[in-house]
Amino acid sequence: MVSPVVSSTRAILQSIPPISSRSPCICTRIEATRQRIRQQRRLVSTGSIHQQEMEVDAPAPRWAHTPPAMKGSLTVRKLTNKGGRHDVNKDPRRLDSFYTRLLGPDGPKLLSDETRWLAVTHKSFDHGRRGFNDRLAFIGKRIVELQTSLNIISSSPAGAIKAALMDDGREPFEHPALAGLESLTQEARHHFTHHAGVARIASNYGIAEVMRWVPRNPDNLANSGADMVYAQAMLAIVGALALEQGGAVANQVCKEKILLPLGLAKQLPSIQQKALHKETPVLSS
Repeated sequence: MVSPVVSSTRAILQSIPPISSRSPCICTRIEATRQRIRQQRRLVSTGSIHQQEMEVDAPAPRWAHTPPAMKGSLTVRKLTNKGGRHDVNKDPRRLDSFYTRLLGPDGPKLLSDETRWLAVTHKSFDHGRRGFNDRLAFIGKRIVELQTSLNIISSSPAGAIKAALMDDGREPFEHPALAGLESLTQEARHHFTHHAGVARIASNYGIAEVMRWVPRNPDNLANSGADMVYAQAMLAIVGALALEQGGAVANQVCKEKILLPLGLAKQLPSIQQKALHKETPVLSS
């Protein structure tokens, strides 16, 4: 038989709730709250630092630096440039000013940032490791040649050539689609597509200030082939406009910025007459 003292003590102990049943839950919640607070403080304190690291680690555009994978550990060949040092443009504002003079107030917006630099970069600059404008110039040259041929045919005085061809008594075949075709001579076409004339137009717009190339003799740019380099850059701009803005914009720039300044409307009649006098003996024989 259980004594009353033992039974009362057991009843008291059973009535007291166990402490260990609630303490783990409370401690767990407190610890989780503390961890969240520490994480929030860490994020707030290091947010600006992470932002700065992201800005520093952002890769620079290709036109601004040589790709690390294309750099060698040592120089294989010794520099053999004669004369002084030729500095190239590194200021984007100067480049935008050139495109504004060439294409108008919205000129810099017509091409992307990388393409604007690529069009004025020759393959001699940095050994071509930052890209160069050969392919753009190839497209631009085809466009300039096509527009030159079309403008020569459309603006040719077909009547004067017809009268000269009819001196031998024969009547040539006539058709509206063939009017002015006789004016499309190699001499007339070569006059407007020669690199010397295109380079002169490019120099008037100030392409020498933004052209990136390494001349063989910095003290004599003409003997280093400056005319060919400037003309190629001008053609590359036309090709870049055709790729990014379409053929209509490239054709308009070609006509207004290259062919008309070269005197297509003024010099074409005299060039055609010279070509006609050279070809007349061949036709009459």
